[in-house]
Amino acid sequence: MKLPFKITWKSEIISLSAIAAAIAVSIASYGSLPERVISHWNFAGQADGWSSRNFHVFFFPLLLVALYLMFLLLPLVDPKKERYAEFSKVYSIMRSLFMLVFFSVYLTATLANLGYGVNVGRIVPFIIGVMMIVIGNYMGKIKNNWFVGIKTPWTLSSETVWQKTHRLGGLMFVLFGLIMMVMPYFSQTVAIGLFVCGIIGVTIVPMAASYMFFRKERK
Repeated sequence: MKLPFKITWKSEIISLSAIAAAIAVSIASYGSLPERVISHWNFAGQADGWSSRNFHVFFFPLLLVALYLMFLLLPLVDPKKERYAEFSKVYSIMRSLFMLVFFSVYLTATLANLGYGVNVGRIVPFIIGVMMIVIGNYMGKIKNNWFVGIKTPWTLSSETVWQKTHRLGGLMFVLFGLIMMVMPYFSQTVAIGLFVCGIIGVTIVPMAASYMFFRKERK
């Protein structure tokens, strides 16, 4: 089956480089990592989850490969796959962005476990925040499809509702990105509250708005 968008070195270089870099980090760090590595940090930036060294160095490179293949192949099974040609550049940017973010998180966690004093509690939320802001700025350019964007029965049923919902969703993503970036500088209680508000903003608000837009259109 033919992909509905063109694959070039320019469109894939960031994703492929992220995979290669993750493999290189795993190889270079394996001998220096402790047998038990930190795998999770709480809102205060304190370690509260651990895994084995083998899991750490093998899981993330494999995850990046799986994500790359998933993003590449999902359009083939999308009933609206022809729409991807209309936002192929945006889809390429988003694919590259996700790959770069996952590698950055892996690198940050690896450096922290190697004892470099990396502040994971501030760096990772900042990385995620930047990702959300970038996605938010491109949300309005995503065309109607089944896998990418805000998919509700109402956005999938109307091109107008899709466009309006994604413009609003883009704003919510940007606001959530800003919340993620400043969240580590507040107390844990406030940070959790901000995080919950951000999650509501990027999930419940666009969903409810899409229903309202749909009803208004039908009237």
